[in-house]
Amino acid sequence: MKHRLSFGQFNLLSNNIVEVVVDEGIVMDLEMVDECHHFIQSRFRNNFAMLINKVNHYTYSYEAKLSVASYAHLKAIAFVYYSKEAQQISNNLQALRAIDKWNCRVFSGLELGWQQAYNWLQSELQTVKTKVE
Repeated sequence: MKHRLSFGQFNLLSNNIVEVVVDEGIVMDLEMVDECHHFIQSRFRNNFAMLINKVNHYTYSYEAKLSVASYAHLKAIAFVYYSKEAQQISNNLQALRAIDKWNCRVFSGLELGWQQAYNWLQSELQTVKTKVE
C-alpha cells in the first residue's frame, strides 16, 4: 500500500516494514520529520522496521538529523544507496545518531541491495519477536 506525504512516498511492504522514498532535491526539515512521525505513529503500534530507499538525492537540515527516526517501536533501519554520496550521507547520519544505538545497516542498491535490505529487516524483526516470546 502506498501513501504520499508532502516530501515523498511511504510504501507499506508488509504489516511491519515501511519503505521510505524521499523526493528528488528535498531538504528534510523539522516539519517534514513531524509529518513523518504522525504517519508512522498512526500506522505502527508494535515493532516495525524502515527501509530507506535513497534512490533520489536529498539532504537533511541539522535539526532534522537530530530527530528523524526517533520511534519507540523502531527495531531496524536499512539504508539502500545508489551513489557514494548517498552512502556517505547515510553513514554520517548514523554517526551523528550513534548515541541512539540504531540497529541499522547500509546496502548497495547497485548490488541487489534492496532485496538484501528487505530480507535483513525481516530477519531482525523475527529476532526481536523471538526474544520477546
